[in-house]
Amino acid sequence: MKDKKLYGTATVGTKGQVVIPADAREILGIETGDRLYVVGSKEGKWIGLIQEEQLRSIIEQLSDNIELYKGVLDIPKANKKE
Repeated sequence: MKDKKLYGTATVGTKGQVVIPADAREILGIETGDRLYVVGSKEGKWIGLIQEEQLRSIIEQLSDNIELYKGVLDIPKANKKE
């Protein structure tokens, strides 16, 4: 958990806007105009933001390694522990 940090709190305004604390924006390299994607659990237990470039990077890595992932998913059921 050394790479995790709680940056403070944010309050949702009447228009649904949230201000990201300045130190978080600085450390995470978030600048005016950056596009952030909102992610969370369907149960509403957590919410997070991911920068567009980070999301693009994740998608590229998944795409580049799709055959590897398919191989992992094709493991015969007899080899899986039940």
